[in-house]
Amino acid sequence: MTAPLCAQDYAELARARLDPAVWAWLESGGADELTARANLDAWPALRLRGRALRPLAGAHTRLELNGQALAHPILIAPTAWHGLVHQDGETATALAAAATGTPYVLSAQSGTAIETLAALPEPPLLWFQLYAQARREDTLALATRALRAGARVLVLTVDAPVNGVRNAEQRGGFRVPDTIRSVHLDGLSPPAARPAPPGGSPLFDSGLLESAPTWGDVAWLRENLPAGTPLWLKGILDPEDARLALVHGIDGLIVSNHGGRCLDTLPSTCEALPAVTRAVAGRIPILADGGIRRGTDILKALALGARGVLIGRPALHALATGGAPALAHLIQVLRGELEVAMALTGCRTLADVDTDVLWTPGA
Repeated sequence: MTAPLCAQDYAELARARLDPAVWAWLESGGADELTARANLDAWPALRLRGRALRPLAGAHTRLELNGQALAHPILIAPTAWHGLVHQDGETATALAAAATGTPYVLSAQSGTAIETLAALPEPPLLWFQLYAQARREDTLALATRALRAGARVLVLTVDAPVNGVRNAEQRGGFRVPDTIRSVHLDGLSPPAARPAPPGGSPLFDSGLLESAPTWGDVAWLRENLPAGTPLWLKGILDPEDARLALVHGIDGLIVSNHGGRCLDTLPSTCEALPAVTRAVAGRIPILADGGIRRGTDILKALALGARGVLIGRPALHALATGGAPALAHLIQVLRGELEVAMALTGCRTLADVDTDVLWTPGA
């Protein structure tokens, strides 16, 4: 293959380079992978409305999010264990993020500590992803650690109290190697599990779900964080959950189905986004992830109400292909594709992007 020109090129190069078991871990979706495929299929199925002779002088992709001025609406999604795909792990990701002005949502399951990334000569704009821990105090301690290291936003992932059924990953024989660990979870208490009784359920009868997070845990965390700390929820698909997030003082939402890796047959994020947008009604910002592979996908997400998008698997594809330079190149490619799509739909700035960008048959 010649030099990669788009996200799909990076995916093909990554597959050729990675151990098949690691590729199975990276690409697998839940069960029959229907939702994972729907994420990829839904964005291209939308059609854009090309417009001619619109004024485009001074065009740009700048925006403000959480009081932070950003050059473009692309963020790097939280994904675990970047060391599986590149020797420099999350450090390479952070370098690419800093070079391109891209916020990086560092995973709680990263193999590199947030303090290490914050101490880089040119650190990126760091957000931090939380998973609710078995003990509320551990969740708060992890959040406090991230804030002290310089995290600007906390992102609580709420759609994975248990892992999905990932048959493709199981068939691939993936196991986390001994050289990789989730460094932020060191010393925290795991869920207290007990043996299931004979004939009982290893999930329902083991006590694992007794520590699954609830809206009460969200309220407790919101109350105990320092005043003014931006707290977002990741994994919201249902408009009723979006309305509950508003009641609980949440500062932003990420419409996500966990890359199709948890509950299969959920709607794609493209399908779920409009209803969440209507429920929020502009009161807090929304981001979206899942299946973003082209600048046109980004434009469509913005048209449906998102302020920006996150890339997960594509970031790891680029990282596996060529480390920080490759990831920086991919981000610039996606930004360039977005700019072309904006120009050809007559959008000078992101403020011009709304549902009128989308083509409606017969209109």
